[in-house]
Amino acid sequence: MQTVSEIDDLSPGGGSLMIAWQLKGKRVLLVGGGEVGASRIGHLLRADAHITLLSPERGLIPTTKDYIAKYPQRITHYGRSFTGPAELHKMDLVLTAIDSPAASREIANLCRQAKIPVNAADIPELCDFYFGAQIRDGPLQIMISSNGNGPRISALIKERVQASLGGYEGLALSKIGKLRAELKNRVPDIGGAVGRKRMKWMSKICNDWPLIDFTLLDDAMIHKLLDEGWEKNRVPTFEEVCEKPKPSVVQATSSSTPGEVSKTSRSNFLIPIANFLAGAVFMAAVMLARRR
Repeated sequence: MQTVSEIDDLSPGGGSLMIAWQLKGKRVLLVGGGEVGASRIGHLLRADAHITLLSPERGLIPTTKDYIAKYPQRITHYGRSFTGPAELHKMDLVLTAIDSPAASREIANLCRQAKIPVNAADIPELCDFYFGAQIRDGPLQIMISSNGNGPRISALIKERVQASLGGYEGLALSKIGKLRAELKNRVPDIGGAVGRKRMKWMSKICNDWPLIDFTLLDDAMIHKLLDEGWEKNRVPTFEEVCEKPKPSVVQATSSSTPGEVSKTSRSNFLIPIANFLAGAVFMAAVMLARRR
C-alpha cells in the first residue's frame, strides 16, 4: 500500500490519463478531409467507429476520397463546412482537422457546451484528448504521447520502441485471447473465488511461458492446456501440450505464420543492443579525451 509520502513523490501534473477508448459503433464527427483528416479516418476505422465527415470536395485529398469510396457503410460524407450546433446532434466524439484556428475554437466551444469530447488538430489547449505516435500489431497497441509538446519526438521514440519488439507479440496476444475466452466458456463465473482463481491461473501461465511460445497455440493445444492445467490446478510446460518444435525469438514476425523463419526479429533484437554499445563507445572516447 502506498504511503502519503510516496504519493507526494509522484511527478507533478501536466500529464494525461492514458486509456483505451472503445469507439465501436460510436458516432464521430470529423471536420476536414486533408492530410490530418485522412490520418484521423485511419485511426477511427481501426477502432470500428461510424464517421460523419464534413468537408467541401476541394478539401479532400486522394487518400480521403479512397477511404470514402472503400468504406461507404462506415463513412458518411457531406460536401460542406461545419454549419453550427445542429451538426453535433447525437455525436459521441468530435475531431477538427482544418486550417482555421477560429473555426476550430468555435467548434470546440460548442462541443464543451454539449459535453462532447473534442480534439482540435494542432491546437493542444482546445483538446480534451490527444493523438499520439502509435504502434499496432493485431491486438497489441502502444501509444507514445508528448501531451502536445513534441509530436516529432514521440515519433522518434516510437521507432526505438518498435525496433525493440520481436515482431511476434501481436500474434501471441491473439492466441492468449483465445485461451482466455475458452477458459471463460468453461468457467463462466464472474467475480468471487472462481473468478479470482481463473485470473490467477491466467497470470501464472503468462508469467511462466515465454511470450513467443503462445504463437503456436491451436485449438487442440488450448483444450489440452486447460485439461492438464486448469482442471488440475497447475501450469503445464510447453512440451507437455505441444508436439511442435519450441519456437525461438528469431522465428516469428507479425506477418509470418508460426514456425516460419525470419531474419527480421533477429535484426530487431540486435538494433537496440547495437545502439547501446555505440553510445557506450562514444562516451568512453569522450571521457578518455577529457583525461588527456
